[in-house]
Amino acid sequence: MSPKISIIIPLYNQYNKLLKCLESIKKQTFTDFEIIIVNDGSTDIEHNELERVVSCQLAVVSCFYQENQGAPSARNRGFKESHGKYIIFCDADIVMQPDMLEKMNHVLDENPDISYAYSSFKFGFKKFKLWEFDADRLRKMPYIHTTSLIRREHFTKFDPNLKRLQDWDLWLSILEKGYKGKWINEVLFKVKSGGSISRWLPKFLMKRNSEYIKSTEIIKQKHKFL
Repeated sequence: MSPKISIIIPLYNQYNKLLKCLESIKKQTFTDFEIIIVNDGSTDIEHNELERVVSCQLAVVSCFYQENQGAPSARNRGFKESHGKYIIFCDADIVMQPDMLEKMNHVLDENPDISYAYSSFKFGFKKFKLWEFDADRLRKMPYIHTTSLIRREHFTKFDPNLKRLQDWDLWLSILEKGYKGKWINEVLFKVKSGGSISRWLPKFLMKRNSEYIKSTEIIKQKHKFL
């Protein structure tokens, strides 16, 4: 019997953070899940050793290896290997609140017209409170984190050609299919500081960040906003 939720973790040289992530998954009040780890060519631990360690953490973990191709490719590979009715992409630097999966699962179960459930979160000590789903606002700016619970049949895959803002592209692609998300007004996870935060830069820094501006223009051109 297939699990209700597939947790897909792309991994590239974040072994130490992964252990804390798995520890938070182990504490979930919702337990009908599988974990798919896609080792995207990590060099901080041998793949065989990674498989051994994570299997001791949780019995529901499956590890897959590929040469380094980037997070979008690793996430798509994880989706291909998964079986859950709902899927969630969880980077190795994520620490979940114990009731995160339970609350997100409840939203999708109770709202068949909703494609995905997303929540507020913390990046380090910074809280990103977010707001109710707004299609017009989504077209203007990225505000929904990758770590959201998605109906399997609504997932449109990540674009491996994009270097940044792949999550914004995903939510826009789902929106173009006529689907929408629902916000949970709670902080349900924390992102450990030290990773990429380009998409969550303060507005005054975004305007000065040439790579961010270029990436935004690429997304807008792809989705015909320009």
